[in-house]
Amino acid sequence: MAPNADPAAADALLTAAFVSYASDVSTGRVRANRIDKEISIDQRKVDQADLLKAAAEAPDFAAYLAALPPKGDYLGLQKALAIWRDKRANAAFTPLPDGVALKPGMIDARVPLLRKRLGELELTVPEPGLVVDQYDEALAAIVKSYQEAKGLTVDGIIGAKTVRSLNITIDERIGQIVANLERRRWLPEDLGSRYVFVNAGDYSMVFVDAGKVAFQSLVIVGTPKDPTPEIQSVMRGFQTNPFWTVPQSIAGEEYLPLLRRDPSALTAAGFRIFENWSDDTELDPNTVDWSSIHPKAFPFRIRQDSGATNALGYIFFPFANKYGIYMHDTASRWLFTEGSRNFSHGCIRLLNPLAFVEKVFNGKNNFSKERVRQVIDSGHQAHYAFPEPVTLYVTYRTVTADAGGVAKFRDDVYGRDRLVVGAMPRP
Repeated sequence: MAPNADPAAADALLTAAFVSYASDVSTGRVRANRIDKEISIDQRKVDQADLLKAAAEAPDFAAYLAALPPKGDYLGLQKALAIWRDKRANAAFTPLPDGVALKPGMIDARVPLLRKRLGELELTVPEPGLVVDQYDEALAAIVKSYQEAKGLTVDGIIGAKTVRSLNITIDERIGQIVANLERRRWLPEDLGSRYVFVNAGDYSMVFVDAGKVAFQSLVIVGTPKDPTPEIQSVMRGFQTNPFWTVPQSIAGEEYLPLLRRDPSALTAAGFRIFENWSDDTELDPNTVDWSSIHPKAFPFRIRQDSGATNALGYIFFPFANKYGIYMHDTASRWLFTEGSRNFSHGCIRLLNPLAFVEKVFNGKNNFSKERVRQVIDSGHQAHYAFPEPVTLYVTYRTVTADAGGVAKFRDDVYGRDRLVVGAMPRP
């Protein structure tokens, strides 16, 4: 302390600095729900008086400070941040120019640049063959491993998405780590002993029961245009053979053009059109002048019957949220073979929902997967309540790290990491 410093003023400054740090590291620097309309979570909260009281009573203040951040992989992300900041000092960056999609076997002047860029990303790059500009199979194998690691379609083709991913700078990767540290601070310290955790950032889902992973699956999530939101909710059960009521926005934007070309276009796929949203008075699509319907004011209700072609598949999991999304089966199971699985309008498609519910019931309530399969095959709509509710977290984690700080990145397809980093310096 300076000789003429006011002790009371200094004490106030130190107290304010502690409260600010302790609050930020415990709950996050930003109010998550304010930075993006697609985020609606119950962000952690702390009482400043409680922080001060706990600090005053702590037998070891340094240990108390160290215990404030979240647990789990948070420490690993901190280590990853330090590692990547060190990398920045000596990192080389050779951008790969845009161009036609580069396919294995092609000869292209960008191939030496591709080799150099992959080497900068610490991948083991094979030596070129006799034709240095040829994109050979050995190099394509390295590209495929890169695509798999980043959640891209694993085809070895250097298209626009792969070029964009390869050209992400170290500063952008550092920003992603910062954003994911912040995102972890938003969630509860303890997620509970029984919950579903969906990560739209890497197209994955896990079900934790009694503190252990009981089921995990690939998922399909929303497109960049219709992103899957970050939410917290509760799952209470499921339904077999659901109808799918088409949201008005989808009806106007996607189905109205089909009806204008052919009023019977939806009939073959099991869709019915109703005059309104209040009753089931069915409409003959051939009696409507579809050219007069405005896509932003679509007045009719479109519903798809249950069955093999139904967009929701055979099993549907509702849960409360303001976005009208849900988890469900899908008729388009082949899409799970893709790397970047953002194909939905925001809903979460699950690869093997029947195996999931079997784990949720875990032998309780006389549950039988075989009997549910019989109900599905019969076409009957049945509702099943879980033995106990399951907490649901839908998040967007684009970086994970192991205990040593080795980071695994997914590309920020929704642009949310940039939003988080941009909001953090503001008060």
